[in-house]
This record gives sequence, structure tokens and C-alpha cells, in this order.
Amino acid sequence: MKYFDYAATCPLDRDAADIFIKASAEYFGNSQSLHEAGSAAANLLESCRQEFARLLDVEEAGIYFTSGGSEGNFLGIMALLSAKRKNGRHIITGAAEHSSVYNLMKKLEGEGWEITFLPLDEDGRIKIDTFIKAVRPETVLVSIQHGNPEIGTLQPVKNIAEYCRTNGILIHTDCVQTFGKIPMDSLARSVDALSISGHKFYGPKGTGVAYVNPKLAWKPYIDGTVHEKGFRPGTVNVPGIAAMTAAAHKAHSLIKTENDRLKELRTILVDLLTGSKSPYKLFGVEGDDQLPGIVGMAIKGVEGQFVLLECDRRGFAISTGTACHTGLLSPARTMTAMGINGKEAKEFFRISFGRTTAADDVVELGKLLAVISGKVAAV
Repeated sequence: MKYFDYAATCPLDRDAADIFIKASAEYFGNSQSLHEAGSAAANLLESCRQEFARLLDVEEAGIYFTSGGSEGNFLGIMALLSAKRKNGRHIITGAAEHSSVYNLMKKLEGEGWEITFLPLDEDGRIKIDTFIKAVRPETVLVSIQHGNPEIGTLQPVKNIAEYCRTNGILIHTDCVQTFGKIPMDSLARSVDALSISGHKFYGPKGTGVAYVNPKLAWKPYIDGTVHEKGFRPGTVNVPGIAAMTAAAHKAHSLIKTENDRLKELRTILVDLLTGSKSPYKLFGVEGDDQLPGIVGMAIKGVEGQFVLLECDRRGFAISTGTACHTGLLSPARTMTAMGINGKEAKEFFRISFGRTTAADDVVELGKLLAVISGKVAAV
């Protein structure tokens, strides 16, 4: 199977796997225990915290380890709501946020919070003027995803954060798709909270990091929680965190070379489809506002699920959207947020590249997509 679904999950990095095994055998103590084994685990945990603070360029006191992006999003948002700077019950978010954010917003809406879901423009971006028009005196929180997981468009989070800071509004951003893939240029220091997930950058599943500005007086979501300074309950996964830290360090060191390589793979695929005169549509933008490893597209007249099944039958793994949305009858949330509905929305599918993606495999996939679109055109 030739894997083209890295936006959903990545294989575990071999070096990170070795560290996981070593830490599991030698640092197995509970980091909350006061004996020597517990202290050894706690010391390893704190060194990992220091490394993530360095990679994100934030204060160590604001780093919390989680079970992944979904938990980080949930707890980060709830922490900010407990620390809001002014009275009000209005929240602004994107219409294409990850399910962990979208479903939390719907839950909060049912509890009496007012939620504004911002649409995306034709390129998959939230326009700054649309955001500013949505702000009210009672707006207390904004949660905007940094990188779209379906079409790879980057949002102007730093510009939005600047506006929030001057208007007493707290801001959270989901960086699950962007950490370790592109330079984040002090993004973490411009927001009040963010979330990342280990398995998106070749770390183990079930690991993640949340950052919450340590200057905020947030309250634990569950009273009495002792782990991670009250941020989350449950024994901390020290071996997984150590492996995730190693994976993060490697991903960070490879950002420039991997970015350049993924841009080349993207160009190969697009040029092949263009040359074959396939009736395809590419979503997103080009250049610095695009994650090069994510290609969201559609073939006119063909359901994305049909393309997925045909690719799978020929040994290529692609997807029709985020894994957390797959299985639902509704189209990809990004399509709906862009105003694309009905049959056209269900034509969407996603291809995503990673470290093991070879140019020859991209060429084969491009030729297969051209064949699929050609069959439809013949009919």
C-alpha cells in the first residue's frame, strides 16, 4: 500500500520508537510519586517540557502534556473560558474547525453561549474584515485553526491575535496540522492557548501538548485534579511524551528540507493532472499560505468516495477528509464552510504527503487519477 494520508496520521519515527521502549523500561515510575523511580520519571518529564518550551518559544510554565490534539483543544478552550478578561458569553470560531472544537462549540451553544461560526472564502481562508465584523462588546474568546486539515490553507492567526489582544479577547488556535511542518514564527507567543498532537509529526498516538499563557489565572476543568498542575486528570504518559519530544525535535530540524521536497511533489501531481487535461479542481491557495503536503481536490462528476475506493483497490491510500469526520454522511466541513454543497461537495478528496512519499509514487497516483477522470469523461 502506497500511503497518501499523512494528514490523518504518520508512522512512528524509528528513533522515537527506540526512545519509547527505553523510557518504558527505565523511566516507568509515576511522575507524581515521591520515591526515586517517580523522581526519575518526573525529571525526564520536565526536560521534555523544557524542550517544547524551546521549540514553541514560550515559557515552560505554560506547557502541559495531553493525550492528543482533541483533548488539548477541549481543555485549552475551557481554561481560557475560566480565565476570560471581561464579562460576556460570545465566542467566535471557524465553520471548518476540527470536530473536537466544532462539537465543543455546539455543546457550549446548548448551554447558553452565543457562537459565531465564520465562513471561509473561495480559497479556504477567513477574511480579517469578516472576523472584525463578527466581534461584539461581549466577545470573550476566539478559536481559529492555524492550518486546515482538508485543504491545507493557513489562517491569519497572528493578525487575528493582534486584534484580540487590543480588545481584551482571549484566543486559542489548533496547531495540530502545522507544528513541525512549517516555521511558526513566534505564533505561540501571539496567542493565549494552542494545541498540538504527537502522531501528526511522527510521534506516538495518544500524546500531545497544550500551551496556555501562564499569566492567565485559569481554573482546572475538574476540581481536585493534580496531574499537569491541575490541567488534566490521569497518570502522565512519560514514555510517550519522551518519544513525542524526540519526534518533535527531528521534525523541527527537517522543516526546511521537507517543505522544499513536499512542494516539489505537489508540483509533480498538479502538472500531471494539468497535462492530462483531467477535469479536476484544486482547493486552497499556493505559496506561503498553504501547507504543501496537503492537496485537497475534486474530479468533476466523480464522488470522492468512489475515487478513494478506486485508489485503495489499486494500492493507494487517500482520504475524503479528516479521519474524525469520516463515516458521516455529510460532506467535508471545509466544503460547507466554503459554500460548496450537494453533489459538488461530495466530490472532494484529500491527498497528503509525508517523509516516505517518493516522486515515482506521486507520478503513479497522478496517472491513476487521470485514468479515473478519463473514464468518467468517456461516459
